[in-house]
Amino acid sequence: MTDDDPPEPDEVLASATERLENAELSLSDNEELLHELSELRPLYETERSYFVLGNYDREPIRRLNLVVDRLNRRPDAYAFRMVDVRGDWDNGIAKFCLLADLVTHIVGVAEREPSGFLVEQGLLAGTTEYFEKTHVLKRTYPEDDRPYGWMEDGVFDLLETEERLYRWETEADLVEAAESLP
Repeated sequence: MTDDDPPEPDEVLASATERLENAELSLSDNEELLHELSELRPLYETERSYFVLGNYDREPIRRLNLVVDRLNRRPDAYAFRMVDVRGDWDNGIAKFCLLADLVTHIVGVAEREPSGFLVEQGLLAGTTEYFEKTHVLKRTYPEDDRPYGWMEDGVFDLLETEERLYRWETEADLVEAAESLP
C-alpha cells in the first residue's frame, strides 16, 4: 500500500481497536465506537477521504458544508465533518484521532476567532502523521492584518512552508481553494 492508497478496512479497524484498548474504555464503549467507525464505509470504498474541520456556528458551518459538498462532488472521494460521525463519544480527542487515522486528507476551514478547531490544530501540528495530510483553507480579512491567534499563525506558517495553506476571502474564493486540494 502506498501513501496515496486508501487504508484497508481490516487494518483501520485493527488500528482503531488498538487505540480504543489503550484508552481503557469499557467493552461496551469499545464495541459501540467500533460500530460507529464501521458505518464509515465510504472511507474504505473511495480513493480519497477528507476529514473537514471548522466552526459549527451558523454562518461558518454553511461554508464548511460548502467545502464538504465540493469535495464530495469529486469522483472516488468522500468528505465528512466530525459531527457526521454518530455515536455518544465521551472523549472528543479520541474521536478526532480515530477519524484522522482513517482519512487520506485532513482539511481545516479557518475563519476569524474562534476558528472552530484550535485544539485540533495543536494535534495536527504536533503529530507528524496528521500534519503530513493536513491542508488549511484560511480566510483572509482585508481590514485586519492579524485576525488569528499566535498558535494558529504558527500552524499556518508551517503549512505555508509545505504549500498546504490556501487563502480565501469570498465564498467564490473558498470554492476555488477547495477545488485546488489534492
